[in-house]
Amino acid sequence: MRLLALFAVLALAVTGCTSADPARPGVLTVGVREPATLLPADVADQAGRLVTGALWTPLADYDAASGKLTPRAAESIESTDRVHWTVKLRPGTFHDGTPVTAQSYVDTWKAVAESTWFSAPVFTKLLRAKEITAADANTITLTLDRPSGQVPALLSAPGLVPLPASVLASRDWAGFAKAPVGNGPYRLDGGWHPGSGGTLKRVGSGATAEVELRVGDPAAQYDAVKAGTLDLATEVPGEKHEAMHGDFGDHHATWDLPRAGYLAFPVTNPRFADATVRHGFALGVDRAALEAGPLAHQVDPAKSLLPPSDTPGERSGTCRPCSFDAAAGKALLKQAAFPGGATVYFGPSEEAWTRTLVVGLHKALDISVTAQAATGQPDGPSALDVKLATASPYELLSELAAKSGYADETFRQNLALADAAATPQEAGELYRLAENQLLRDLPVAPLWSGHGHAVWASRVRDVVTTPFTGPVLARIGVS
Repeated sequence: MRLLALFAVLALAVTGCTSADPARPGVLTVGVREPATLLPADVADQAGRLVTGALWTPLADYDAASGKLTPRAAESIESTDRVHWTVKLRPGTFHDGTPVTAQSYVDTWKAVAESTWFSAPVFTKLLRAKEITAADANTITLTLDRPSGQVPALLSAPGLVPLPASVLASRDWAGFAKAPVGNGPYRLDGGWHPGSGGTLKRVGSGATAEVELRVGDPAAQYDAVKAGTLDLATEVPGEKHEAMHGDFGDHHATWDLPRAGYLAFPVTNPRFADATVRHGFALGVDRAALEAGPLAHQVDPAKSLLPPSDTPGERSGTCRPCSFDAAAGKALLKQAAFPGGATVYFGPSEEAWTRTLVVGLHKALDISVTAQAATGQPDGPSALDVKLATASPYELLSELAAKSGYADETFRQNLALADAAATPQEAGELYRLAENQLLRDLPVAPLWSGHGHAVWASRVRDVVTTPFTGPVLARIGVS
């Protein structure tokens, strides 16, 4: 009996709920992992984006595929010359009762640009504004160092939401992340409790009055939804991947994440300067084995260079370097007289799947391939796990070129023209040219793109997902 009681206590600690939990009207219970941080400009993980997406309202929502901008906290984001931009704000208030003004954004963006946070490159590498000012309480003006049509996409990044004057003055970022104050449809009641979670209370247009966020193990949360003691699980572990279709019918969703994996080649190294060699390695990658193995069904094998979450317009043609063809890969290495032997370098987040990758390359290409933690300048391919801060293809294409040392002038010009394009359609065509050139020259080989999963109970309705937030908590209702 005492042993059974112990098991019950352990189950409560893991799932954050018990089988006796009643469903409360107007309260949505949600299972999440522990967010790495709730400081929005430094969020790069799915759990953090889910929570901050409920606490803040971004300037706009931007769809990379259509180029469509939907203003939210902004009334408009406009320019006549793509150098001088004007952002008009809707009236807004922080959860502490202070007004959200143009100066709130200007001061927040200055803090982000001066930081080492995840979203800092949006200002230092992508936006490159010479001046950002508050013309009046509801008007932000930006002057860029060149014409760019990507400003709406960049300013819609979820990490560029405003912070209240209190934390901008104190600079107590760690303290603020424990009790964040946003401008969104929900406020965090009582702060965040690591290992446990937090409670969101509606202050705006949320569909439910309250959201209970429960931190726990995804497998246990999946079972809790199935048992009726949790409304929504925001992650489905690999071992439940196939079962969720039968367990939940149409009460599950899969969405594209702003995340992708690549193999970047040091193109300035003579051993990898020949594109034939790089294509040989790309054809030797068994992407399905990575997806089913160390990546645990949390990704899709790559079918393009740009992941679906970052894709402008319709895609045409197929991605030959995304195929697994061991015989063709070996033939290409032989054709290029590749001397054999390679080390693939990895960072902390890439180690598990890189070790599986090198075993597969060794078997497929019949050459010695080893894995090693990255230190200094790599003399072989590098595994990349790229997390995106914006929906603009410019961010990813420019980063991939930089990671490999690829400096082709035609590619650089197409990327610059896409950045400066007057319309989303024109930009999409130019991004396609840049993407296709990378697939031909292959300084980086696409491996996989991330996706998220969620399952929910029958009383839950209107589950909508986006690449950056996953399930949009403010849209979800309960009966």
